[in-house]
Amino acid sequence: MSGASVAIVILNYNGRNYLERFLPSVIASTYAHKKIVVADNASNDDSIEYVQKHFPTVELIVNTQNDGFAGGYNWALQHVEADYYVLLNSDVEVPDNWIEPIIELMEQHPDIGAAQPKMIAYNDRSSFEYAGACGGWIDCLGYPFSRGRVFDVLEKDLGQYDRIQDIFWATGAALFIRSSLFHSTGGFNTDFFAHQEEIDLCWRIQLAGYRIVVVPESKVFHVGAGTLPRGGRKVFLNFRNNLMMLYNNLPLTERIMTISIRFALDAISAWKGLFTGDADFYKAIVRAHIAFIKWMISGKKRYAANAVPIKQLKGVYHGPIVWEYFVRNKHKFSDIVKQEPVKEV
Repeated sequence: MSGASVAIVILNYNGRNYLERFLPSVIASTYAHKKIVVADNASNDDSIEYVQKHFPTVELIVNTQNDGFAGGYNWALQHVEADYYVLLNSDVEVPDNWIEPIIELMEQHPDIGAAQPKMIAYNDRSSFEYAGACGGWIDCLGYPFSRGRVFDVLEKDLGQYDRIQDIFWATGAALFIRSSLFHSTGGFNTDFFAHQEEIDLCWRIQLAGYRIVVVPESKVFHVGAGTLPRGGRKVFLNFRNNLMMLYNNLPLTERIMTISIRFALDAISAWKGLFTGDADFYKAIVRAHIAFIKWMISGKKRYAANAVPIKQLKGVYHGPIVWEYFVRNKHKFSDIVKQEPVKEV
C-alpha cells in the first residue's frame, strides 16, 4: 500500500445537490492517506453552508469569483498540498477502492504524470460516459475522442478496453496528476475557462516527457454535463478552445496547416447546422472563430516548450477521424484504431 498523500479536490459551483448525492461515496474511499477538499467557485446556492453542516471533515476553501474550471482549479490548488491531486467533478460517484490501483501504478512508474479511471455513465451503467470513457485520444487534426466514445456515439462497456494503456489525454472529470507536475507545467490555461483545458494540459505533460495512462481497474460513475448545460455556450467553448490548444502546442508549420484545415471543417459543420435548422450551433461556431482570431492577435498566446509534431505523441490517430466517422461510417474506437499499441506497465 502506497504512503503517498492524495488530495481529492472537488470544484463546486452551485452543486449542492451533487454534493449531497455523491460526496458520501468520496468520503467512504478506502485510501488511507487522503484528504477531501471542496473548492467553491463563488456559488450562490447553499453549497457552502451544506458542506459545513453535513461534512465537517471535508476541507472547504471559497473563491470570491467564478473563475471557471481552469481558473478555479488553478486558484484552488495553490492552497492544497499533497503528493497527488485528484481533480474530481461533483457529479461523480466512486466505489470505495477507486484510488488505490492508480496511485500504486503511478508510484511504481515515475514516468506516468497523469492518469484516469474508466468513466461509466451514472444513468446507464452498461455504457461508457462521454467525458473520457476509457481514455482520451486525439486525431491528426486535433479532434478529441476516446476509447469507447467517438463524437456522440457511446459504446457499451464489454471489457473491450480493460488493458492499462497510454492515452493522449485524461478526463478532467476524474484526473489523477502529480502535484509537482501540475505546477511545473503551469496548470490549466485560464484562457479556456472550461472545456478541453485538460487535453491542453495533458499535451504539455507529454511534451515534458511524461506519460498519460488509463487504469480501467478503477471505475467511476459520471452523470455528465453537470455544471455547464449543452447548448450554444458549450459549442462556443469547445470550438474556440480546441483552436487555441492547437495554436499553443503545435510546431509552426503544422500549426498553420492544421488550423487552416480546421477552419474549413468547422465552417462545414456550421453551415450544416444552419441548413438543418440549428441556427444557435452556426452562431456559436462563428463566434468561436471570431474569438479565436481576437485571442490570436491579443498577445495571450502561451506556446508549449519543446513542441513536436503531434504524431510523435502517444494516443494519436494519424488520420482524420471525421473521414472515418462521417464517410466510412465507423463509429466505434475499435473499428478506427484497429490495434492499440501495447505498453507494458
